[in-house]
Amino acid sequence: MFILDHRIERDSILIAELPLSQLRLQNDQRYPWLVLVPKVEGAKEVHELKVDEAQQLLKESNVVANALAIVTGCKKVNVANLGNVVEQLHWHVVARFENDLTWPGPIWGIGEAECWEQKKRLTFVESLLKEIQSNQEIKVFPA
Repeated sequence: MFILDHRIERDSILIAELPLSQLRLQNDQRYPWLVLVPKVEGAKEVHELKVDEAQQLLKESNVVANALAIVTGCKKVNVANLGNVVEQLHWHVVARFENDLTWPGPIWGIGEAECWEQKKRLTFVESLLKEIQSNQEIKVFPA
């Protein structure tokens, strides 16, 4: 049975269910920062997934990253799989801008998170999900 790590649950907001993954929004409005968490029991590494699951994760990350780039107009989309602190397999998908707080350096562990204002979050999530759904590569079930 898939159980979400309590730290991912604490720090992010479920915005949609994709065929393989939960799509979550990191609760830090400083960065448009998404997290894909494959709903695979015990998965810690991509190479532990079945081939079809790994292919689906790549498809989902491509669709999500493309939608994030379109919605935000960012300079760069970073996709990262770290897992040094939280072992559960999860991919960060982050829109980066030349004028963001830590450009061009990493965003991890810098400053204090600024929780999303509800109206701003809802507007962003609505735009993002609309763009993802327009792709028709994957089914999206909004949370």
